[in-house]
Amino acid sequence: MTISVLTIAGSDSGGGAGIQADLKTFAAHRVHGLSAITALTAQNTLGVTGVAVTDAAFIAEQIDACFADFDVGAVKLGMLANAEVIHAVSDALERHHPVPVVVDPVMIATSGACLLDPGAVSALLDRLLPIAAVLTPNVPEAEVLLGRHIIDTDDALDAARAIVARGCRGVLLKGGHLRGGRSVVDVLAMPGGRAERFKHARLDVRAHGTGCTLASAIAAHLALGHSLAAACAHGTDYVHRALSLGYRPGRGRDVTVLDHFAAAR
Repeated sequence: MTISVLTIAGSDSGGGAGIQADLKTFAAHRVHGLSAITALTAQNTLGVTGVAVTDAAFIAEQIDACFADFDVGAVKLGMLANAEVIHAVSDALERHHPVPVVVDPVMIATSGACLLDPGAVSALLDRLLPIAAVLTPNVPEAEVLLGRHIIDTDDALDAARAIVARGCRGVLLKGGHLRGGRSVVDVLAMPGGRAERFKHARLDVRAHGTGCTLASAIAAHLALGHSLAAACAHGTDYVHRALSLGYRPGRGRDVTVLDHFAAAR
């Protein structure tokens, strides 16, 4: 049976992030993409103008329908909006056989729009960390989760290890927001003090959809049987290629959308 990967996330009407980016990433990695849509957003390369959250019970119904029919090899979690949705998604996933879960803790859009109710952070920590094979926060998200500032790569690794210590099996902390230098370093922390660093040349672009794409690529590689470290290495390489080959389809000032298919060729 064909391997499928399920994304549980919000829809981006502009096509560059969210469910749309996830499904393109799955297709580029030759796995079948499934989706449970948690929210509709009215957005484009200029920003987010509206969000409509899906009924939590219906989100769970979408998840159950996917597991009832498909061989789900991994799950990617994106925008979950509020605590009620987080609890509904967690309950639904616990009803099914354990599969690797990649959690992209979507909190703030590139435009600055808030995509997670501040009151939902504790639910994210309590319910999603225990089921996550890996959490993929950026620096601002990790700062919210830990309540402290992250200045450099050494700080980022300490922060990733601190989140692992709270019960997560892996944390890939993305270094794109760290200032200075010609490189971006993403750090992976795992239990037992194990760590990996993934270094890529910094690209002078303002990107849309990188976090969604990275988490989806990692989920695809986990579904294909790769180790967490290998999945993160492949995922970060893929995002770097997709970003370097990106294009600008909208009027947003210098906003680049990743080319998911060119990067896979």
